[in-house]
Amino acid sequence: MTAIYFNSWLEEYKHPFGAIQQLNTAHFSINVKSAGVEKVSLIMRKEDGERGFERLPMTAETDDFYKCSYTFDQGKGLYFYYFEVLCNGEATIYCGSNQGNGGIGVLSTAIEEVHPYQITCYETHDPAPDWYRNGVVYQIFPDRFFNGNLHREISHSKRNTFIYGTYEDEPLYLKDENDEIIRWDFFGGNLMGIIKKVPYLKSLGVTVLYLNPIFEAASNHRYDTGDYFAVDGILGDEETFEQLVSILHENDMRLILDGVFSHVGRNSRYFNHDGRYGKGSGAYQNIESPYYPWFSFSESPEEYKSWWGIKDLPEINKDNTDFQQFIYGKDGVLDKWTSLGVDGWRLDVADELPDFFITGIRQRLNQYPEKVLIGEVWEDASKKISYDQRREYVFGNALHGVMNYPFRESILAYLDEKQTSQQLAEQLTILQENYPEAIFYNNLNNIGTHDTERILTLLDNNTTKLSFALGLMFMLPGVPTIYYGDEAGLTGGKDPANRKFFPWENQDQAIFENYQRWVRRRTENPILAQGGFYPFYTDELLGVLRCHKGQSALYLVNLTDKEVAVSIDNLHFTKALPIFESLLQELLKDVVIAEHSDCFIMKNEED
Repeated sequence: MTAIYFNSWLEEYKHPFGAIQQLNTAHFSINVKSAGVEKVSLIMRKEDGERGFERLPMTAETDDFYKCSYTFDQGKGLYFYYFEVLCNGEATIYCGSNQGNGGIGVLSTAIEEVHPYQITCYETHDPAPDWYRNGVVYQIFPDRFFNGNLHREISHSKRNTFIYGTYEDEPLYLKDENDEIIRWDFFGGNLMGIIKKVPYLKSLGVTVLYLNPIFEAASNHRYDTGDYFAVDGILGDEETFEQLVSILHENDMRLILDGVFSHVGRNSRYFNHDGRYGKGSGAYQNIESPYYPWFSFSESPEEYKSWWGIKDLPEINKDNTDFQQFIYGKDGVLDKWTSLGVDGWRLDVADELPDFFITGIRQRLNQYPEKVLIGEVWEDASKKISYDQRREYVFGNALHGVMNYPFRESILAYLDEKQTSQQLAEQLTILQENYPEAIFYNNLNNIGTHDTERILTLLDNNTTKLSFALGLMFMLPGVPTIYYGDEAGLTGGKDPANRKFFPWENQDQAIFENYQRWVRRRTENPILAQGGFYPFYTDELLGVLRCHKGQSALYLVNLTDKEVAVSIDNLHFTKALPIFESLLQELLKDVVIAEHSDCFIMKNEED
């Protein structure tokens, strides 16, 4: 009888934990209990590596442990490994991962059933600026936040649009028989409105604003860019934008803009379908236009490649060197706005931008001090494949981090009781293992954005569960992001209902104070931004432990309908408990979590 055990999350089996920098060495151990072991091997392969499968012999040591080391000298990228055990009189036994995830190994006698473990190998440690890593982000959909004009008049209203009669109106799309929007709708929020609400944002405690697109466009969402070099008139002008940047910086706040570089609007300066930028100008109007090579026409001018087949969004050919220079060359779009004080960029649909394009953007931003680059990626970005290409988002010198939708999905599944506390703890550990440490701490955490249903709506207006979701977002590594209005109790289903106007006259004060409380905890306790991360669970509870330099922060969630007394002896950690065990025992002394409740505890070593 042969017994084999390996666990990639425990450092006695794999050290160091998680991702590794290129040219560094990892140490592997596997426990094999058998009367007749002939050979134990580590099988390692770098994806697209020159050496293919490498078989490394493992040396027997005490207590049935077999060990070997591997140096990651084939460059950045993904490496995959599993173990092969040959025993006298038995079939070869393979030890791989559970469906490609980390943790406890799965045994098989059929090689075709083996799912290798993943190791992410990165080029450089890539921390984000402190202002971002230690910050709290607030996302604003500009048209729906606040109108700062005198008497709330609309600046530069657009033709063929409508303005809502009251701020309480439900957003609505007017579409034709082809499901295309024929009238864009506006509430009139603008940059001056954001300026006038800086005191409110300060009272909430946020330190970074992330704005959905502000450049000239036909729509209210402005992902159909019309002119990259102009502020949309309904939002204000460049002078007002500079005023906003200045006031934010004076208040120790930063600004991240949305960069939409995959596509433009059909009625943009560059495509100019309806001729608003002049007859004979733009790719649709004129085959001789300097913008014509930006697009891919199959039959000019009516048939062209568009984003996801949406004719309103002609897709840009990112291989076009003129467009590359236009965006991230000298005096390009990035230079224009970053030189005006913009502190970072969020790249819309990063999957649509080739790796070389993202690298070009990053290299340009590196010319400026303390800038951050975040990508919209919905999946685990360490192993993302897009258009049949493995993406290099997190391998170094590309994105600082991504929007952490996997965290959000796991939190929602747990709160909806579709996932146990054990499953959530394991999902969080999988992500921690796959991401380089800097990326893991740089990711932009969220429980809702302009692309998702409102968190309170998803939780059936259950404010207790909203409190749990909020607590988890702030306790997990990464930078927490508040979607405008969530802190006021705003509700809404799918787009456009998730883009209502901010309810300035009808805010939920209790929800606001809870958000305010968590923001204050984050800003007053650097451990929540920098501390080590240890998820754990019991049959009834989910817990998160953050540890750093003798300080501990503990968060516990009880979704059950019974009171739970907490004991360290009943806790299951996905990873080995660090040297903070005695401190944790003290933290948990006499702790009882009421039904449908949570608990936050801070402890300093000197307390």
